Amino acid sequence: MRVLVTRPEGDAAETAALLRARGHEAIIAPLLGVRYHDGHPLHLDRVQALLFTSANGVRALARRTSLRDFRVFAVGSQTAQAARDAGFAEVEDADGNVDTLADVVRATLKPQDGALLHAAGAEAEGRLAGLLTAAGFAVRSEVLYDVPAVADLPEAARSAIATGAADAVILFSARSAQILVDCLRKAGLPPDGLIAAAISAAAARPLAETAFREIRIAARPNQTALLDCLSDGSKR
Repeated sequence: MRVLVTRPEGDAAETAALLRARGHEAIIAPLLGVRYHDGHPLHLDRVQALLFTSANGVRALARRTSLRDFRVFAVGSQTAQAARDAGFAEVEDADGNVDTLADVVRATLKPQDGALLHAAGAEAEGRLAGLLTAAGFAVRSEVLYDVPAVADLPEAARSAIATGAADAVILFSARSAQILVDCLRKAGLPPDGLIAAAISAAAARPLAETAFREIRIAARPNQTALLDCLSDGSKR
């Protein structure tokens, strides 16, 4: 299967490698970029753990501090590996989404032991902080990067869709799904030849009124399950 990978460049390369290992052909066509925010070193006094909801959050925080002796809680396997690659030794992988990450933190840590720092992007919804604050934790959300959307479909995606060279597109968030829908409409390209595979029902929501050939939803909100549904025929 020829699969469009719409993630930012750094993340797309890792996903493309996993696709190739499964026998698929990856067409990298990012719909999002990443801009890291420079600034003073972060103050991490009285922080008991770091929370990462993306590999970009790991990279952004690693640019702002040389400290690595913190317990880390990561939303999924790719983010957890990015934390290990950055030098963090004690890394918990929630293997899911923001809700499962909050569950792992609540089951593992105590509010009285110190604050939690979430390395957030500018587009973060604040759901993680809300879930943990409700459980009594003090959460600091540091906005360390932003993820701007492209104005138009990348040429690789435009060409692959127009010529029928792409069979599927994988989507990791509702935001990327909405950007894809907007770009397709702007380009006048119908998606009726494409399978759309989304990491969750929430990520698939912007596709509800579109003409994709098929919409599939991962059985679990992680990258492995998302790639699995390219071949298992699961759909909603």
